[in-house]
Amino acid sequence: MSAPLLDLDNITVQFGGLKAVADVSFSIGERELVGLIGPNGAGKTTIFNAITGVYRPTAGHVSFLGKKVGHHPPYIITARGIARTFQNIRLFASMTVFDNVRCACNMHLKHGISHALWRGTKVAAEEQRIERDVMELLEIFGLHEQRDENAKALPYGDQRRLEIVRALATKPKLLLLDEPAAGMNPTEKVELMKLIRFVQEKFALAVLLVEHDMKVVMGICERIVVLDYGLKIAEGTPGEIRANPKVIAAYLGKETAA
Repeated sequence: MSAPLLDLDNITVQFGGLKAVADVSFSIGERELVGLIGPNGAGKTTIFNAITGVYRPTAGHVSFLGKKVGHHPPYIITARGIARTFQNIRLFASMTVFDNVRCACNMHLKHGISHALWRGTKVAAEEQRIERDVMELLEIFGLHEQRDENAKALPYGDQRRLEIVRALATKPKLLLLDEPAAGMNPTEKVELMKLIRFVQEKFALAVLLVEHDMKVVMGICERIVVLDYGLKIAEGTPGEIRANPKVIAAYLGKETAA
């Protein structure tokens, strides 16, 4: 059995006397699509923050590609291959669609400030490559015609897509999506499900999805981890989670489970 892409080993995140997450363990394999669900305040976003370096675990370890990353700052973790979106969209609202994506490409620049000051041929070639990469991503996601528009001018669904495109520009191996269906209507949610599957397959990456809409979660996730009050109460396939008495009592309810 191959080693997991991401491994959480008894993660605890504590704020004073409050344990937001306590002894949570689970792993994600390469190109796997995993859901992370639970009631509000269960610790889902805290887990995201622990994985991405926003919070440092009080106890336990986060490992990515076999190396511990929990002590690194977010920009190093992103450079290693973990990208995320946010529950509340965090685009650079006053920047153009193109520049929102281009700034993420700086994560992998090969030439530093000394080359940039002299504006040599290497820097020019790299800028051309970045522009091609950005436009390719925008075309894939149907945003190329809006390249010069401010991000804040886009419709809500397009802003969500742009945030995913910006995350993909960092060339991740693992993409964390924090409630991407929030604020979407039923038609947009169906398109979102198609988009997530497309991203997973097209870019050959793993996805960890936090989402409250159970039709989205049950419809696309291969495996689901359930949190309640900071504890992991279940893990399994969508069918197993739907039938789990603890999950029904803590989160789904009988009607949703049915």
